[in-house]
Order: sequence, then C-alpha cells, then structure tokens
Amino acid sequence: MKVVQEFKEFAIRGNVIDMGIGVIIGTAFGKIVDSLVSDIIMPPIGLLLGRVDFSNLYINLSNRPYSSLSAAKEAGAATINYGLFINSVFHFGIVAFATFITIRQINKLRSSPTSFSSKSCPACFTTIPAEAYRCPNCTSMLDESLMNSQSEPEMKINIS
Repeated sequence: MKVVQEFKEFAIRGNVIDMGIGVIIGTAFGKIVDSLVSDIIMPPIGLLLGRVDFSNLYINLSNRPYSSLSAAKEAGAATINYGLFINSVFHFGIVAFATFITIRQINKLRSSPTSFSSKSCPACFTTIPAEAYRCPNCTSMLDESLMNSQSEPEMKINIS
C-alpha cells in the first residue's frame, strides 16, 4: 500500500503533469508540422523543380523498374527513400526553429536576477551589499562614518 501512496504523490506532482501535457501538445504540434511540410512547403518547391513529388523520390536497389515508391514497396523491393528523407529534414528544421523561438521567448519572460554592487566584509570576508554598514554574517561594523550619519529615531512623548 505504501508503494501506491508514493506513486500517487509522484504522479500528482506538478512536474509529471506538466511533462504529460507537454508530450500531448508536442504530438499534436508534430502532426501540424508534418502537414505543413508535406502539404504546403514541399509542393511549391517540387513545382519549382519541375513538378517533383519529393515523397516519390527514391533509388531502386533491385533490378526491376517500378513506376512509384508505393509500387516498389508493394513488390518488396529494396529502396533508398531520399525524398522522404528530404521531407524529414524540412520537418526537423521547422520543429527546431519553433523550439528555438519558444525557448527564446520563455527566457525573455523569466526575470533576470537583479545584480547589486557588493563588497567584502573585512572581518569575516563574506560578500555583502555595498550599501551595508553592518555585516549580516558576523555583525561587525563596517564603516563608522555611515553609521554615524544614520540617525536614530527620537522618541518624543507628548504629555498634555
């Protein structure tokens, strides 16, 4: 029973759920990119290159001629499908570019850590903010002139 409870805790943690959602969205995005490459990008490129259908470009390794890649596959002929490889290269390029743009935007949205000027405490040698007049680690006074300029609030009691 303890294993089931541990698995529940693991499964409902945010990271696992986020990863699952990412896989589902990634799969759907992959289908969109497949359609983009095979249905929108490659037909005009094939038209510019003389009405070439990239998905039918192959090298026949058998001695018999075939009219198309599908006919060669049906006959069980050995083929090198370089047209499908070209489609896959375009697919990879689009996915890589989309991933790059997405990660770039996420990194821009993340808040960069604020940098501050620092100095070293002469007593304990830890790094502290430059504006500090007392070290937060060893509590030693760092600059007496700064401390003296910091005025203590006066307590005034009005008795009337």
